[in-house]
Amino acid sequence: MAVTRADREVELQQLETAFKNTETAVLIDYKGINVPQVTELRRQLRTAKASYKVVKNTLARRALKGTALAPLEQHFVGTTAVAYTSGDPVAMAKTLTTFVKTVPTMAIKAAIVSGRAIKPAEVAELAALPGRPELLAKLLFVLQAPMVQIVSVLSDVPRDLMSVLVQAEKKRAEG
Repeated sequence: MAVTRADREVELQQLETAFKNTETAVLIDYKGINVPQVTELRRQLRTAKASYKVVKNTLARRALKGTALAPLEQHFVGTTAVAYTSGDPVAMAKTLTTFVKTVPTMAIKAAIVSGRAIKPAEVAELAALPGRPELLAKLLFVLQAPMVQIVSVLSDVPRDLMSVLVQAEKKRAEG
């Protein structure tokens, strides 16, 4: 069945909408991957709140115009798929790098993370970072530490005063 112009227009609109709503995308050369592997990759990316789409290069280039992903335009050559997310880029990078290790014919071409173009090797570095929940927990701990220390110091004063009063009372009882 031939793809009509109307079908291409619908696909272009879907791509434009997807690209406008995301600031993080990774281009993948999916050569040598079979259907069960693609299905597994999509399932894993869904758990990381990301999407995966095999795209036609010309449609993707047209959809990129005016978005934060525009610097990726030159990388739409050959077999290309796009993994994108508006959520946690670290979770998506971890999923992709783990999957690429299991399928050696697959390769990461380029990426944009929060509007900044990065090299394929930097995607692996991004995957090595702790996830968003862990980073937020560390930030909370750092922000909470001074308050805990202040409360500790302030509670020490009445406790020490009470200790001095108990000691004075013992001395008075003995004398």
